[in-house]
Amino acid sequence: MLKVNKFTLEPFGMTIGGDKMTLIAGPCSIEGWEMCDEVAGELVRICKKLDINYIFKGSFDKANRSNLHAGRGVGMEKGLKILSDIKEKYGVPVTTDVHETYQCPTVAEVCDMLQIPAYLCRQTDLILASAATGKAVNIKKGQFMAPWNMDNVIEKMLSKNNHKIILCERGTTFGYNRLVVDMQGLLDMRKLGYPVFLDATHSVQQPGSGREFTSGNREFAPYMMNAGLAVGVDGIFAEIHPDPDHAVSDGPSQLKLSSAEAILTAAKQYDDVTRRLDIQ
Repeated sequence: MLKVNKFTLEPFGMTIGGDKMTLIAGPCSIEGWEMCDEVAGELVRICKKLDINYIFKGSFDKANRSNLHAGRGVGMEKGLKILSDIKEKYGVPVTTDVHETYQCPTVAEVCDMLQIPAYLCRQTDLILASAATGKAVNIKKGQFMAPWNMDNVIEKMLSKNNHKIILCERGTTFGYNRLVVDMQGLLDMRKLGYPVFLDATHSVQQPGSGREFTSGNREFAPYMMNAGLAVGVDGIFAEIHPDPDHAVSDGPSQLKLSSAEAILTAAKQYDDVTRRLDIQ
């Protein structure tokens, strides 16, 4: 496989871009402790069984919403408390989105990785503020960007001497209300020298197709996941919820928690074959 600048999440000793598949997963929006605890507990169990690195993800604020009245989450203070409790209880790294520069230092006190939403991946000040925390940063590639243009984002990170970079594909705009994933683009992005993840659930969104909300096709997400792993991505991002049809946000594209073990078992088999064959 194409070699990348791997890095380690401390104090967990978790290598990103190494010889093991990594999963970043959790609910789209943090809706409360009980739901996050349920998701984290089950995914920790599954990933331990399958020997997959696991990072819990939950957003305290979904600022990029189609509708003014759409649910946005529990807010930064409560959300960070829940993330801190998840990390303490399960001993796993945690991550969340940042939308404003002022959020970065506070989020970095709790989270082991910051996440840049796709719409904001060209926001220079936000990238620089995230990089300056010294934490790992998962940067979603904008739906409007070519994979090779992520080199400019990398340059911004490196200007703060932060090499802990993940580039995350989440689909590219293909006409109205449709996203596609360019599998060649995954390799193009990996040639930039940093770990590449595939966001399997946002990639099957149908932005704005519900008029007042973003719809999606969750049934296609496992196929997207397997295809990315067959190409040779370093990890998978997925949003997983106990009852996605009643989720605060991104319900149509989130995977059902009850299906997670079967989906991840298949995904791990694809990852194992790719690594064993070393096809790149």
